[in-house]
Amino acid sequence: MLNGAETMLAKPTILLINDDGIRSSGLIAMKKKLDALGRVVVVAPEEERSGIGKALTTGLVRISETRLRDGSRAYSTDGTPADGFLLALNKILEEPPDLVVAGINLGPNLGIDDFLNSGTLGAALEAAIHGVPAVAVSYCVKKISDRINDKARIGEEELEFAAGFAAKVVEYVLRSGMPRGVDLVSINVPERADGGRVRVTSLSYIGYRDIYSREEGGYRIAAWILSAYPDDKKGTDVHAVKKEEYISITPVRIRLQHNKKALESMLKHFKEMRKKRK
Repeated sequence: MLNGAETMLAKPTILLINDDGIRSSGLIAMKKKLDALGRVVVVAPEEERSGIGKALTTGLVRISETRLRDGSRAYSTDGTPADGFLLALNKILEEPPDLVVAGINLGPNLGIDDFLNSGTLGAALEAAIHGVPAVAVSYCVKKISDRINDKARIGEEELEFAAGFAAKVVEYVLRSGMPRGVDLVSINVPERADGGRVRVTSLSYIGYRDIYSREEGGYRIAAWILSAYPDDKKGTDVHAVKKEEYISITPVRIRLQHNKKALESMLKHFKEMRKKRK
């Protein structure tokens, strides 16, 4: 058995990042649940950095100490969510965190396009690349518009269930480790979710439809609408959330496939062409 001092030393460090910005209700709701599981360190962009994927800042990145609404200390940056992970890993923390939580994102992160474009997933990907277990959490409101401050209307009370569900996943990973062959877990919680309706899913590999709206001078992505995600087969994250209104838990391993044999004929062709030129 650990004594009190040893228990304190053994308390896990959880790094919390959120692409909606350091003042997001999603970040605060998630932190409240994580505080019971370990020492939570918050590093998040000062302003929203959604849709930026795993991008890194090539210019100057500033870090500032700040206070959250609950009075706890946090670090804000003018960089990206992925910057936040790397800065925490190399400049803020003395040792790597035991786990990274990215979220709660206010909006869905479904399918391969969202997986590669989301700042929430970008932070989780950066963590997984560095061998740190990561859990990304997204709240799938049916419509998020940039014309009105839709995200501001989503309060901590509305996110209570999503945060609690995600905390159970985090607790499991802290106790048992990330399941074998899994580098990160992406959780998508629909509105009015039911804890008894959960699917383990795969990513949908159907890309976006036309998401740009015409405006004076050009085009813009004016809204994220859950109904606009292309339908996909049962077992995918899109189907689980959009069609069944189930919580989707997607395990991801970030090992790209390299079919080297597929290029043997190409190399053979190059060699034959070289012989002909001699």
